[in-house]
Amino acid sequence: MKISYLSAYKSLVLVSVILFSNCKSNSDNKANESKKTENILQAQTGSFGDQGDGTYVNPILNADYPDSDIEQLGDTYYMITSKQHMSPGMPILESKDMVNWTNVGHVFDSLSWAPEYNWDRMNGYSFGTWAGDLAYHEGTWYCYQIDYQHGLMVATAKDIKGPWSKPIMMLPKSEVLDDPGVFWDEETHKAYVIINTAGKQKSPDNKIEGNENRIYEMSWDGTKILDEGKLVYTGMGAEAAKIYKIDGTWYIFLAQWTMGDRSTKPGVKNPKNDRKQIVLRSKESIYGPYEVKTVLEKGTAFNDRSASQGALMQAPDKSWWYMHQLIQNDTIPFQGRPQCLEPVNWEDGWPIIGVDEDNDGIGEPVKQHKKPINGFPITAPSSDDDFSTHKLGFQWEWNHNPRNTHWSLTERPGWLRLKASKVLPNEKGYGPNINEWTNNDGSDSDFWRACNTLSQRIMGITTGTAVAKLDISGMQPHQLAGFVRYGGVFNLLGIEVDDNGKKHLFYMNPMAEKTMGPEITSNDLYVRTSNNIDQATYEYSVDGETYQRFGPVFTIAFGKWTGDRLGFFSWNEKEDAGYMDVDWFTYDYDGPKAVKK
Repeated sequence: MKISYLSAYKSLVLVSVILFSNCKSNSDNKANESKKTENILQAQTGSFGDQGDGTYVNPILNADYPDSDIEQLGDTYYMITSKQHMSPGMPILESKDMVNWTNVGHVFDSLSWAPEYNWDRMNGYSFGTWAGDLAYHEGTWYCYQIDYQHGLMVATAKDIKGPWSKPIMMLPKSEVLDDPGVFWDEETHKAYVIINTAGKQKSPDNKIEGNENRIYEMSWDGTKILDEGKLVYTGMGAEAAKIYKIDGTWYIFLAQWTMGDRSTKPGVKNPKNDRKQIVLRSKESIYGPYEVKTVLEKGTAFNDRSASQGALMQAPDKSWWYMHQLIQNDTIPFQGRPQCLEPVNWEDGWPIIGVDEDNDGIGEPVKQHKKPINGFPITAPSSDDDFSTHKLGFQWEWNHNPRNTHWSLTERPGWLRLKASKVLPNEKGYGPNINEWTNNDGSDSDFWRACNTLSQRIMGITTGTAVAKLDISGMQPHQLAGFVRYGGVFNLLGIEVDDNGKKHLFYMNPMAEKTMGPEITSNDLYVRTSNNIDQATYEYSVDGETYQRFGPVFTIAFGKWTGDRLGFFSWNEKEDAGYMDVDWFTYDYDGPKAVKK
């Protein structure tokens, strides 16, 4: 259950980053080569997250972890976030203190409910898993979500880490749009789900502009809808509802687009797409009538990005807290939609999220604040990997469901093998449509139709450096393989094998235009990519010690709901042939990183 269970610089000079990376290369790569031996690194802090002094800096998860929902069980908080067509789907994270989060699994091992998410179609860009709701009730975990293309579904598990059931479809897409939020009322023994039905069931009698939000009654086991639903609120862009019952009062938290001034009145069009968090309150019934108040808006901490959509939590000392994302509206967030943690104070029965810095009765996000719970170590989602286990780390996700016969962690123990498949046809029904996925018309390029691209999120918005060691000896003619950075656009550095089997370095830009480089005769290829804010570069080495720049300074970018990612690609233009092996991957960034043993 929800609360009732608890009681309720564009550039500082990019060259400096590159020179610093080059100066470190000898020592860094000696360390990289010993990744498969046990080592202990000190936990680090940085420009966001746990500061190691009893405070945190927002965003605490400064990466693409959008649309969070959080459920507490015992002394542990569990979070889910959406990731569209990425597979496995619906990441799960856990925390003991609301600040330090680690990834512990996914709800969906694969996006099994529709063929467009499979490797041989790759036609599900931007869809798949959207904002969900995580709940625990009578010994069972529930994850609800709506695939815009297919409807409301729920998966269940006895253990948060799985195995999770295959999804059960509950409502068709013709009736619902997105963002379910559930609640079990122990007093009445009734279960409910609120859903943004947008205009799909709107009658001519409803003259209010915007999305309709309906509450449906569910079966007590949470798997069936029992009625036709009842409309409780209409508002412009109103979605992402969560239901709470606190001290006998019903609260529905909603994100809503509002006007761009200091008005507390929700529901007015805003050309700048400002988004605020509102709360509905009723002392009578879950169905209302409801009072409405805006409780969170932009402030000075993040004055170029709206703040809304998240989950309410309570600490052991009974203090209240709220986790929410920063929205993509004024500033384009190349790292994606990160998560912020806010203190919550109650005034006259209303939650004020963050700090009311201008005394208008509405909260604004904090930049730095004391932690809710002390005594737990600094940690973070996984990043580095030496591929020494038989299962991929939870940080990795595939672009659509992978072709499982074409990757392996066991064929060469201690290495990730990516076999090349023939790229899918550039025809309707395969890959993204023009402008459906990328920020430009480069969406017809081969990269978006090449299966088994594996990647993880970037962290932060200041600086970062990722390094990987590749073995290219198994590559075959017409194969392209190497390292990718991609979100709304892609930038590749890799090897292309010609008809005669010669291997040449290449850089490819988002329009699939290639810059060819020297022939590479070594079996080993080391790739390093660094970014300073949103400007990034590639470097390569054949000995892991001396690196050379190749390709231009390029811009990493958010697009179609996804921030920049780091990973690996491998495809063949003519046939299923060739493979690339990855020995290890390391990623250093300006943020918290856990002790590694």
